[in-house]
Amino acid sequence: MESIDLLVLRTARDWLAAGQRVLLVTVARTWGSSPRPVGSMMALRNDGRVVGSVSGGCIEDDLIHQYTTAYGAAGLPEQLPEVVRYGVSAEEAHRFGLPCGGTLELVLEFLPTLALLEPLLQRLDAGQLVRRELDLRSGQVTLHNTATPAQFTFDGQRLSNTLGPGYRMLLIGAGALAEYLAVMAQFNGFQVTLCDPRPQYLETWSVPGVTRIQEMPDDVVRAFAPDLRTCIIALSHDPKLDDLALLEALQSPAFYIGAIGSRRNSQNRRDRLIEHFGETQESLQRLHGPIGIYIGSKTPPEIAVSVMAEVLAAKNAVALPDEVSISQAKQSRDVQRCA
Repeated sequence: MESIDLLVLRTARDWLAAGQRVLLVTVARTWGSSPRPVGSMMALRNDGRVVGSVSGGCIEDDLIHQYTTAYGAAGLPEQLPEVVRYGVSAEEAHRFGLPCGGTLELVLEFLPTLALLEPLLQRLDAGQLVRRELDLRSGQVTLHNTATPAQFTFDGQRLSNTLGPGYRMLLIGAGALAEYLAVMAQFNGFQVTLCDPRPQYLETWSVPGVTRIQEMPDDVVRAFAPDLRTCIIALSHDPKLDDLALLEALQSPAFYIGAIGSRRNSQNRRDRLIEHFGETQESLQRLHGPIGIYIGSKTPPEIAVSVMAEVLAAKNAVALPDEVSISQAKQSRDVQRCA
């Protein structure tokens, strides 16, 4: 499933290619609670069609009323980018459905062109990481290839947004849990690859849209070239497959590395990696295991929800409290039982 940013840009490109007028809207700054994070985009066509979102719907409706022919407005103006703010007062926040105290600042680009969107999409489709910069004073857009994802920035005059490539998930070991996790990852915009050298497992895989590789996992991890938008999760329960792949993953900048297993199995894995492969407690800090957050999950779909929640927290740089750690939660439960 394609990321929402790519969907917005691709749809805007297609509308422009068909001769339509398009407004490109970006969430530039937020204060308090807000429905969408900075950098979120939407495209609005002159006749009122919308792709993407910047709020729960009310702000989109207001933009449609103001700038499209759908409700009798004159249509999209030909002017330089503009900054608009919603939710400054409590009355406005209520009117536009913003959470209590929420304020949203948007950058409106009235003149996006096919000549600017086409090269951007070509780079993104080629797997490149691109920083798109907009100068509001001139309306000029510049594209810069970059090796490192940067935070979205806006200083009132210049907007900088790093786009693509999409987040990737490499799963090691086919099975029911991998299938549920793959589906959830695709819904969250991840490109999913499954690796399992065992044909009897790989042949029963049934999730569409997933790249399948029947090779040894450590070789696959090296060839995968994990980056800052990659997560790697070992699910085979077989140390011969998982351990070497995890060692390769730990040498990469992947934002999340984890392996399925109980507390005992996770500790045994750490002991093996330290004793036989020269790892240390410090070098294994990035290895998640047991994976997931504690929700009392027992079945594969519930465990997949738990794991996906932890992956998304890592992706969004959210530090989870100890209370949701599976190890901590089960340890506390054991203490309570013994009390």
